[in-house]
Amino acid sequence: MKRKLVLVGNGMAGVWCVEHMLKLAPQRFEVTIFGSEPHPNYNRILLSSVLAGDSSMKDIVLNDWDWYRDNGITLHAGHTVTKIDKVKRTVTSDKGVTVPYDELILATGSRAFILPVPGADKEGVIAFRDIKDCETMMESAKKYKKAVVIGGGLLGLEAARGLLNLNMEVSVVHIHDYVMERQLDQTASSMLRTELEAQGMKFLLQKHTEQILGRDRVTGVKFKDGSVVEADLVVMAVGIRPNVAIAKDHGIEVNRGIVVNDFLETNVPNIYAVGECAEHRGVAYGLVAPLYEQGDVLAKRLCGLEVSGYEGSVTSTKLKVSGVDVFSAGQYREAPGTRAIKVVDEFDGIYKKVLIRDGKVVGAVMFGDTSDSTRIFKLIRTGEDVSGREKEVVLGEGFGGAGGKSAGSGVAAMADDEIICGCNGVSKGAIVKAINEQGLTSVDAIKACTGASRSCGGCKPLVGEVLQCTLGADGVTAAKEGICGCTTLGRDEVVEAIRSMHLTTSKEVMNVLGWENTEGCSKCRPALNYYLGMVWPVEHEEERESRFVNERNHANIQKDGTYSVIPRIYGGVTSPQELKRIAEVAEKYEVPLVKFTGGQRLDLLGVKKEDLPKVWEDLDMPSGYGYGKALRTVKTCVGNTFCRFGTQDAMGMGIAIERRFERLNTPAKVKIAVSGCPRNCAEATIKDFGIVAIDGGWELHVGGNGGVKVRATDLLCKVKTEEEVMEYAAAYLQFYRETGKWNERTSEWLPRIGLETVRAALDTPEKRQALVARIDEALQVMTDPWKEIIETPSLRATFEELPGSLAVDASAAAEAAAGLESEAAAAVERP
Repeated sequence: MKRKLVLVGNGMAGVWCVEHMLKLAPQRFEVTIFGSEPHPNYNRILLSSVLAGDSSMKDIVLNDWDWYRDNGITLHAGHTVTKIDKVKRTVTSDKGVTVPYDELILATGSRAFILPVPGADKEGVIAFRDIKDCETMMESAKKYKKAVVIGGGLLGLEAARGLLNLNMEVSVVHIHDYVMERQLDQTASSMLRTELEAQGMKFLLQKHTEQILGRDRVTGVKFKDGSVVEADLVVMAVGIRPNVAIAKDHGIEVNRGIVVNDFLETNVPNIYAVGECAEHRGVAYGLVAPLYEQGDVLAKRLCGLEVSGYEGSVTSTKLKVSGVDVFSAGQYREAPGTRAIKVVDEFDGIYKKVLIRDGKVVGAVMFGDTSDSTRIFKLIRTGEDVSGREKEVVLGEGFGGAGGKSAGSGVAAMADDEIICGCNGVSKGAIVKAINEQGLTSVDAIKACTGASRSCGGCKPLVGEVLQCTLGADGVTAAKEGICGCTTLGRDEVVEAIRSMHLTTSKEVMNVLGWENTEGCSKCRPALNYYLGMVWPVEHEEERESRFVNERNHANIQKDGTYSVIPRIYGGVTSPQELKRIAEVAEKYEVPLVKFTGGQRLDLLGVKKEDLPKVWEDLDMPSGYGYGKALRTVKTCVGNTFCRFGTQDAMGMGIAIERRFERLNTPAKVKIAVSGCPRNCAEATIKDFGIVAIDGGWELHVGGNGGVKVRATDLLCKVKTEEEVMEYAAAYLQFYRETGKWNERTSEWLPRIGLETVRAALDTPEKRQALVARIDEALQVMTDPWKEIIETPSLRATFEELPGSLAVDASAAAEAAAGLESEAAAAVERP
């Protein structure tokens, strides 16, 4: 007869153990599982992606209802076990269900720690631990705007990231002077904080929470230093505690967690503990990889196989927030006896530190580039001696600031026993074997077969490299990716549907094309708003709610909650009257800083939100779109007007270009420059569209970028007249508008589609004129947003502050570009 196995806890660790037992001895046990949540087993690590709108509940389910049925498992979902009879060997749930056991596994996980401060029981104060918490946050985001996350650790930052994507204004409160102090050193933490601040997160460090304010619902958080921050929602992410209540109540030994030996046995016969609730050799682990290692040992023990026992784990942490990669493993702070190898690349935002003691790698911290993390973590785990070859072994042959060996060559050189997926313990050899024996051709197929990339997903690129290394590029089935997690449709399919079905609103697109999330998400809403406006410039009505905070308020929000105002100064050419007016406005509204931008314009920094319409009105100048995905600026040199080297009128051309295309919406920001001679003082060859004067004509350059990833332009063509410059500029910009992906700079777009494709699209007057006609149609319906707000009372009213507001718009800085920006893009757009 089958032995009766009861699992208390339907989480990742316990179910992983059961899965392993089913593989080792499928007929040995009759399995019953109790789970307090009314859901099947799901991936708790991906809750933040659900919160961000990138995944649905269905996407993070690890084992659906059918899996339990197909494996003969009885699942009591929504049942909490309240009684264990150690003599009769039975368990009883809070709903009166009693089940006998031969073997009992406690996998009760952990519970969120709620700070014991006055007001912690108010409505709107929650933890971030399960699906219910996610649902509460998502519902709150529909009604409220200001969120405070208490806790600057891994969980707190993930919660904050998700709330930003729900378009909330987020402040992260942390008791220490830098975030993630348990995983990162101060350098890596500072780099992470800088990046997150750029995305809109606000940090309140070295703050001790004293009280949660409000009558019934939270209205703010008060700190011991007397300061207060407004809040409609407070998320406690200050840590977890092993959930040991059921064990403690029934005489099972408990310290911090349920005490177990190397075979995960408690002090009571036939009762075991695994996962976050277990304490092994004085350590209770909170990361998934050690919990899976425990599950493997326990599964083999219960199936009667020989196993050496669990000896503890070396832990590592991977975090990916909005495209930023962070890795930490082992010892990450210098100490007596350790020596460090450090690489800092401030240009690419990369920091790597590897600590070595007695010739062995004992820890590492990486920021911005974690491609070496798997190899480094193996060195930490194995304790391999690297004496005399530290740089070569640790950093890779030919290592530079942006990385060592190419990722592909690194995978090819890996031994079969090297772990690819740390969470699930899947080696390179296991993946290669599955590819060859099962005929797998995609990463998703590998995940389904081996479990690799099933948990946190951080190893997905590495799994893809193993796949490509094994089959070659031609043998890999490309994964189909939609414009966001709401749909599998790509950019071209969406745009074609908008055209062919004559869809004119985002709601129509989502309904007709079967969006999984009917409200859309932070990735698709602004993209759809752009695509609709591009295809139907006259019919589509601008959807302001789909814009992120800078574009809604038509000014760049700063980290202190004030705004930056950049009026349009055509071609960088101004007059004494304009300069006097700008100075008078700056004095009148006590603007703390006036600065020349890199695009030859004046930036008024530190303007209060409620003053914006008045500043615009007094300036009486058009918006410079320093905040938008539009034509930003046209930079010029003085050309032949004054310069003895100039061959053409650069200022006149720049002013004409800027007046021609101002307010033009584009997939991403566009910068143009006109240089009056090949000396290129206006830096035209690192702009989206660059015009360089030559003897008898002009060179037209395209696809440049002078930002984080510098790209020199490609020469599109040479023309003789100013009229040809205008025609090519209009045709080129419209072609980019019609074929570029949302948030894709021309420096990314041009290499993707190819210079020859652009040339072919513009190679005849007829083609160019057709594109010019379409850009003219779009430009005809565009108005100056500053003037529109000044003259429209309902729009102007949105800038008025409520009396007694605590935060002006400081917390709103959290929205900047993170609220509605793609995760792949930088949030705060700099003019």
